[in-house]
Amino acid sequence: MIEEKQEKKVINTAKLVREQMSDRDFELYLYSLKKLAEKNLDDNLTYMTNLYNLRAFQVKAQEEMLENPELKFALIVLDFANFNSINEFCGRDVGDGLLLWVADCLREEAKGKEHMVLSHFRADVFAVFIPFTEKSDLIALVNRIEKRVAEHKIPHKVLPAFGICIADSPTMSVSAMRDYATLALNTIKGKFYAKYAFFDEEMRKQMLLNKMVENDIIKALEEEELMPFIQPKVNMESGEIVGGEALVRWHHPKRGLVMPMSFLPVLEKNGLIIDVDICIWRQIFKFIGERIAAGEKVVPISINISRQHVFDSVFRDCIVDFSKEFQVPPELVVLELTESGFLEDNETMYEHLQYLKGKGFSLSMDDFGTGYSTMTMLKNRPMDEIKIDRGFIVDIENPKSQSILSHMIDMLRDLGLNIIVEGVENTAQQEYLLKYGCNKAQGFLYYKPMPMEEFATLLDGM
Repeated sequence: MIEEKQEKKVINTAKLVREQMSDRDFELYLYSLKKLAEKNLDDNLTYMTNLYNLRAFQVKAQEEMLENPELKFALIVLDFANFNSINEFCGRDVGDGLLLWVADCLREEAKGKEHMVLSHFRADVFAVFIPFTEKSDLIALVNRIEKRVAEHKIPHKVLPAFGICIADSPTMSVSAMRDYATLALNTIKGKFYAKYAFFDEEMRKQMLLNKMVENDIIKALEEEELMPFIQPKVNMESGEIVGGEALVRWHHPKRGLVMPMSFLPVLEKNGLIIDVDICIWRQIFKFIGERIAAGEKVVPISINISRQHVFDSVFRDCIVDFSKEFQVPPELVVLELTESGFLEDNETMYEHLQYLKGKGFSLSMDDFGTGYSTMTMLKNRPMDEIKIDRGFIVDIENPKSQSILSHMIDMLRDLGLNIIVEGVENTAQQEYLLKYGCNKAQGFLYYKPMPMEEFATLLDGM
């Protein structure tokens, strides 16, 4: 147990960073302070490397920053992109030897330097808390550590990566700095051309947005805040609307209209994209079914299929069930996957797609030409429609672009595939496409994505 006087000091120290922490982080920090006050810091060293463990590191680093408010501090997290491979192919003894070498490199850097705190968080993750004058000092430190690590010769490529967070005030939570440095690190981990990244304001905004998405998406599904906008597909010769593509939009009660690129990547990582897709599919089937029942004009509408869906038979059953529930003929719904989705070499996925094609649904490949399409894939995979990516028409005046595009259109037409060109924004692009014999497109030259009600009004006016 710690003495009452010492406990008061601990609590007062913790209060200095209270505003920077969540309730849970503050409770853990206060607990760590009390535990560390009960015994010597040397009892809080990690096994093998004898550097501070996470608890001791955060407390010691926080003390250094609070006691030296005139100094600027940064926290650097070091991790290896391929440490598991080193253990697997070279053996754990080699991996352990690398960790010991890294710890020695960090200790060598800390010699004769005040206020510097080192830690071995876990496995292959290390941290350095250090005062600095210029940002270039931190980059120089990273370069020195990387160079020293490379001097340890093992029969495997070693790929260290560094995430760096600079404290914005003397009372900034070291726990938050660790999270931010780790976030910066994760933006480059596995990118062999980048060895360090600084946490910046854009990352902070993205982090807050990610948290908002994760916190609010369940309620959004329950409250029907997610809804489809439809971008019409047109016949460029006649101007007639020949179809549409359903695109998700989020009407957030506080943030207004949230665009898909702000939240879809988060949902793809946490798996909730499946729930969002199903929510949008249902609304599209209902929209088409109601127009059919009312005797109103309908056109085929594409719905986007996430890669997470196509490996599960539940996805195909869901599509078929919606078709039956709302009495929508399958030919009025086009199932659209990105090119990268079609590149998955998974027979189960293609069995599901072939099953739906057999039920009468059409299959469309989105973003064609942006990945690694092969002639074999075009020949063997069950596709009905190809959507040529807008990147091929952005510089349509370029003779090379014209040549590539014209040959691409000829080849796809010879294969009997329906062709849609995305991103048509001006009449010059339209004229070239018509010249090459392609007459279907979607883009801002014609229509932007719109609410279903506006799309219905367009159809009613045809």
